[in-house]
Amino acid sequence: MPSSSRRTVWLWAAALLGYAFLYLPLVIVVVYSFNDSRLNAEWVGFTLDWYRKLAHNEEMQQAAANSLVIGFVTSLVSTVLGTMAGVAMHKYKLRLLPILVLTPIAIPEILMGVSLLIFFVLLNFSLGLVSVTLSHIAFCIGFVAIVVRSRLAGMDESLTEAARDCGASPWQSFRFVTLPLIMPGVIAGALMAFTLSIDDFVITFFTAGAGTVTLPLQIYSMIKIAVTPEVNAVSTLLMLLTLILIVVATRISPSLLRSNQET
Repeated sequence: MPSSSRRTVWLWAAALLGYAFLYLPLVIVVVYSFNDSRLNAEWVGFTLDWYRKLAHNEEMQQAAANSLVIGFVTSLVSTVLGTMAGVAMHKYKLRLLPILVLTPIAIPEILMGVSLLIFFVLLNFSLGLVSVTLSHIAFCIGFVAIVVRSRLAGMDESLTEAARDCGASPWQSFRFVTLPLIMPGVIAGALMAFTLSIDDFVITFFTAGAGTVTLPLQIYSMIKIAVTPEVNAVSTLLMLLTLILIVVATRISPSLLRSNQET
């Protein structure tokens, strides 16, 4: 066998092993969410009982509702602020600005969670859904800014300059030229912010306070006893929601690019 062919085989084998390591645990979670047994030690049979029990679990439904509300608000606010931060980092070459924007995503989550907890205590701010949402926004802005800044780096600046030469104001050139071109990056940043928010445990654990439960906190309280198929069921639904958002984002981005090219 030629050396190039052997190298190709080894590359494919390494790639398959890597993807198996990433996705095989997810497949196991999905499969065992239909297992007709309270223990995940062995497969007993197919059932939908865990999804039926999940539909009647008020605590889990409340936790899921809290996570969705926090996720959507965090995604909306952090996308707006992160887009502004990304544009500012691209336009103004200030050394301090990237540090201020990107520090929250560079420091460990446990450190950020403790610091936010101390901050809310010093302000005498009641811990709850609002404190969790504010914490998630502070954490997600940097991720959105990175994606938007990367999108701006690949944009042709002559288009904005042409709009200004034609009499457009700075806001008009941004609204009708820059924003449509970076919209795929904005959508990707919003999707990332939502995923990070709905999946976050560490920061939420420190800033939730008593009586406030999100989906990760509820799952954590359940797996302390045992990983039941009901946990697998809610994890499967969470993965399904994420996949739907990814498909929607991949559908929207090309259509936006096509519409921009037509105009």
